[in-house]
Amino acid sequence: MGRQTILVLRTVLVALLAGSVVVQVVFVPLLYIDMREIDTDLAYVRIPLVVIAILTVLAAQAVLICVWKLATMVRRGTVFSDDAFRYVDVIIGAVTAGAVLVLAFAV
Repeated sequence: MGRQTILVLRTVLVALLAGSVVVQVVFVPLLYIDMREIDTDLAYVRIPLVVIAILTVLAAQAVLICVWKLATMVRRGTVFSDDAFRYVDVIIGAVTAGAVLVLAFAV
């Protein structure tokens, strides 16, 4: 990848990370506050849904950080080393955790 491509990728990653922080800091607390108004029959799902939302955002952030690290390795020309597998494994784990969280949300 060229230098400009890495720069554009990093710009997108920074924007996505900033957006995910906004979701964690602003929207998740608003979701919790908004869910106070639901029926008392469904009040028990408020905390699990907020926890699922937070963990899903954390999994997405882990993927974004690992992609940043892999882009750095591409720039250095070391992306095909054994160290890259650690980041790929974290991405696979985060995607798997995200899938389990989506399943928990669906249930």
